[in-house]
Amino acid sequence: MASHKERMLAGELYLADDPEIIADAQRAALLMERFNASSVGTPELRRQLLVELLGSVDDGVVVRPSFYCDFGYRISIGSGTFVNYGAVMLDVAPITIGADVQIGPNVQLLTPTHPTEPEPRRAKWEAAKPIVIGDNVWLGGGAIVLAGVTIGENTVVGAGAVVPRDLPPNVIALGNPARIHRHLP
Repeated sequence: MASHKERMLAGELYLADDPEIIADAQRAALLMERFNASSVGTPELRRQLLVELLGSVDDGVVVRPSFYCDFGYRISIGSGTFVNYGAVMLDVAPITIGADVQIGPNVQLLTPTHPTEPEPRRAKWEAAKPIVIGDNVWLGGGAIVLAGVTIGENTVVGAGAVVPRDLPPNVIALGNPARIHRHLP
């Protein structure tokens, strides 16, 4: 029988009170605490902490504190990407961010899901679906990307938009729920 961590990694329903999951979350919390308290005058330390926390951090990535995640090791960030203040990346499932992405302040990338049925939800069962952000995407301040969403390259998501379903490449999407406003050349 699979452990709850194995179930989580497989995208199945699991219980988060598994000791392995708790240990992974504690590790991430300690690294986030150090990263978020780090000085702007110590860019090498900030980079080192990000490399230790996240699954993959390519060259030229900038993440401004404060930054929050569940585990960190399920997040990969492509080269030249900028993540502004207050980012929340709940990485129960993988979060893949392409190259040259611009992530505005207070953006949330939320992979967790919960059963809609009351009893399994009361019993604390949960699952997650991956999020993929393509190259050269701009997520405006306060945008929220929900579980299972892929955003195509060059797409712009307006400030405050909530993205519950995939967006194709080369569009501007606005609103709640995010809808395509126009296509880019």
